[in-house]
Amino acid sequence: MEASIRLIDPRSPADDSGDEEPISQSEKSELHSTLKSLSSKLDDLCTCNDLIAKHGAALQRSLSELENLKLPAEGGEKIKAVNERATLFRITSNAMINACRDFLELAETHSRKWQRTLQYERDQRTRLEETIEQLAKQHNSLERACQGAPVLVTNSIRTSNTTKGSVRPVKIEASDEDEETEYFDAMEDAQAFITVTADPKQHRRSGSNQSEASGGGHTDDWSLEDNVFESSQQSCCNESACRGLFPKKRRRRTQIPDKPNYSLNLWSIMKNCIGKELSKIPMPVNFNEPLSMLQRLTEDLEYHDLLDKAAKCENSLEQMCYVAAFSVSSYSTTVHRTAKPFNPLLGETYELDRLEEHGFRSICEQVSHHPPAAAHHVISKRGWTLWQEITIASKFRGKYLSIMPLGAIHLEFHSSGNHYLWRKVTSTVHNIIVGKLWIDQSGEIEIANSKTKDKCQLKFIPYSYFSRDIPRKVTGVVADNNGKAHYILSGTWDEKMECAKIVQSSRGTSCSEEKQKTVYQTLNPKVLWKKYPLPENAENMYYFSELALTLNEPEDGIAPTDSRLRPDQRLMENGKWDEANVEKQRLEEKQRAVRRRREADEAEAYEEGRQFEDYQPQWFEKRPDPITGEMIYTFKGDYWEVKEKQDWKMCLDIF
Repeated sequence: MEASIRLIDPRSPADDSGDEEPISQSEKSELHSTLKSLSSKLDDLCTCNDLIAKHGAALQRSLSELENLKLPAEGGEKIKAVNERATLFRITSNAMINACRDFLELAETHSRKWQRTLQYERDQRTRLEETIEQLAKQHNSLERACQGAPVLVTNSIRTSNTTKGSVRPVKIEASDEDEETEYFDAMEDAQAFITVTADPKQHRRSGSNQSEASGGGHTDDWSLEDNVFESSQQSCCNESACRGLFPKKRRRRTQIPDKPNYSLNLWSIMKNCIGKELSKIPMPVNFNEPLSMLQRLTEDLEYHDLLDKAAKCENSLEQMCYVAAFSVSSYSTTVHRTAKPFNPLLGETYELDRLEEHGFRSICEQVSHHPPAAAHHVISKRGWTLWQEITIASKFRGKYLSIMPLGAIHLEFHSSGNHYLWRKVTSTVHNIIVGKLWIDQSGEIEIANSKTKDKCQLKFIPYSYFSRDIPRKVTGVVADNNGKAHYILSGTWDEKMECAKIVQSSRGTSCSEEKQKTVYQTLNPKVLWKKYPLPENAENMYYFSELALTLNEPEDGIAPTDSRLRPDQRLMENGKWDEANVEKQRLEEKQRAVRRRREADEAEAYEEGRQFEDYQPQWFEKRPDPITGEMIYTFKGDYWEVKEKQDWKMCLDIF
């Protein structure tokens, strides 16, 4: 009530608490200083007015004396006119002085009211900041106090999952969401279809008729594909189990130093960042994880075995199912990874050479700084090539952070020539200021085969408090070039994806024609992809996966621009966050200095009328995309030869 009265009537006394007294005193001093300055200027004006009046009177006496002289009639008229103008000038000066005096009196009268109004607004802002900061501290304290309790629950969940594969831990994780979280409304008609499991024996008896109806030249023998999917699933399980049985060519590290417990006033940093581009905000390493964006981009290859299996498929629709599962699997590492990766420096690179272990080589380069863009190229001796150029657009909205990856992902299989293209969905980080951070993926992905014109539509359903669906749900349909649906994909982007073959489809009955849904009759689903379990103690190692733990492992023979050699990132990984912040500022200032020199050279070239060559990446060059027609950065192809010769003299000094 008191606050409401003060808001209506600013003359009401403000809250003179001890914390607010310094600000109030400063305001009073500022206003008194302003009034004193105005009073001094008014005294100067009064002095000038007295001088004007004195000299004006003397001027008028002189003019009167001139009038009394015997002068020609023309001269007397001119003197009379000058006398009138002098009188008008004196009257105007007096009016100006009176107006200034009235202004000063008005300022003195209302100064206390202005002071209280301004002080009230500042007090309200201070209270709001303190309240939000206190809420964040209390929430963090509650989380730390409850950290010991959920351990037994988590263990029991994992135990139940080992006995019942259908039980998903994500259902229980959803109950941990903060009540203050901003939830999406339930999507109307989120599912455009309904699936009904058919009897496989009945389908096999009528298999000949079903095969004739499929058309399009695709193999439609489910008994054959059933064996293929089962063998693929078994192979996936065997590969996961055998990673510990058979020794690798090189022993990779399995842990990194534990994350230090650094306190941070989040609100003091984020309150001035609302609406700004995230890449342009200087952030301390406290918000980061010890990996660069190039390494996070490479982490999409964790389930590369899906592409190895897809390369062996003779049926393009079956191959599309594996490609779709691979596109979803790249999001599984983000479910607990709420920290942001380091923004790469211009010219920074990252290689991942797993040719002997897994048959592929990957190279990334930061090809642009504003906007930030990275080019990526992967070649596998198991029959596929992947490349992409990704630009990250991000906006901080106060309660949440939106991350929009822009750019297309290309995948080509060597034997068949099938070329797939798709784009990523939007990632959203919720509860930025208060509450437990959590990530959601939302949007649609269309995967298109430019050779066969097959398509897959994937829908990432945003989390909704009112939805009965499981969180992080993904659904999809694989269709041929005629639009006929052949497979249904379903699962979650953080756990697994399943594939079910469609044997029959029909339109569902509904009261409204607009809300009719297609009913697909399918065989039992087969698991295409399942997430690997996190390493032990992952919660203290930034929730890194087994692959992520090895990404920043030091290696010999890499380029001097490789992310593994970035000093601030290495210091952060070793737990030296204060030193890492100092080093991060040094690297960013070094990059800004290089950019200023480049801009100066460009201006000089423009003045001299000569052509200026802008920055060019070392390992990628711009070429037209034959599929989309866009200009994209593509791999030159000489990185691995240069590495073999260890001839890095062309690399920039960015660290």
